[in-house]
Amino acid sequence: MIELPLVIELLLAFSLTLALIFAYLTVMEKDLIRAVVFSAGQSIAFAYAYYLLFAPDIVLAYIAVGVGIYSMILIFAISKTERYEKV
Repeated sequence: MIELPLVIELLLAFSLTLALIFAYLTVMEKDLIRAVVFSAGQSIAFAYAYYLLFAPDIVLAYIAVGVGIYSMILIFAISKTERYEKV
């Protein structure tokens, strides 16, 4: 198994912590468009984690699907409903 340098381990920990924060913000947000933006931020943080783990092919696919297609589908669905979640 390849040993990762300490700097890469710290960046990986930061990236995954950032993804966790974005996931929490996504769930707690009442404005659905902002929730989609937070979800895209989570996808970017995970893509950066994959990049740090030396998986560039997964990064390219994850950015295209996680940020691009997934976000566009959600925004299209939100445009057909109401923007704000009712509690």
